[in-house]
Amino acid sequence: MTVRGPCRILLIGMMGSGKSTIGELLSTATGWPYVDNDELVRRSHGATVREIAAEQGEDEMRAAEADALALGVDLAPPAMVGVAAGTILDPINRDRMRTDGIVVWLRADPAVLSSRAMGGDHRPFLGRGGEGWMRDTAAERDPLYASVADIVIDTGAGSAADSAAEILARLRTIESCA
Repeated sequence: MTVRGPCRILLIGMMGSGKSTIGELLSTATGWPYVDNDELVRRSHGATVREIAAEQGEDEMRAAEADALALGVDLAPPAMVGVAAGTILDPINRDRMRTDGIVVWLRADPAVLSSRAMGGDHRPFLGRGGEGWMRDTAAERDPLYASVADIVIDTGAGSAADSAAEILARLRTIESCA
């Protein structure tokens, strides 16, 4: 993909939506760097999201994720950033997403999200009720994701490669990324 102008892609969505996998595929396809929230949190706080949640609580974990978003949107474009799922809850973070990148919402059914996310031991909230928690949390967050999304990609069916190809096709229609 040829870049004519600055383009910073922010991948948002629930855990299990494919942010990391699709971000890596997009990075390979474009040559743009991809950084994940977890990497940015480790870089800025010297601990994992799960460690921060366990040792300091959810509020500190959310603050660390907001810090990671700030680092991500400070990356020189072109770049791709995987944004923590709960970052969407803070209106300041939503404003930052709207102004500092092209937001791609990776959306999937809660049952699909649960089945994908259950294998991730780095996810601090999965012990709270599995698919029921995922369904309730998605219902709360989906309107917020929709409020900032420039592009919406359903990742529940098809492969991650299909989703990445669809994102690339959609980005070609955006002047700053074309």
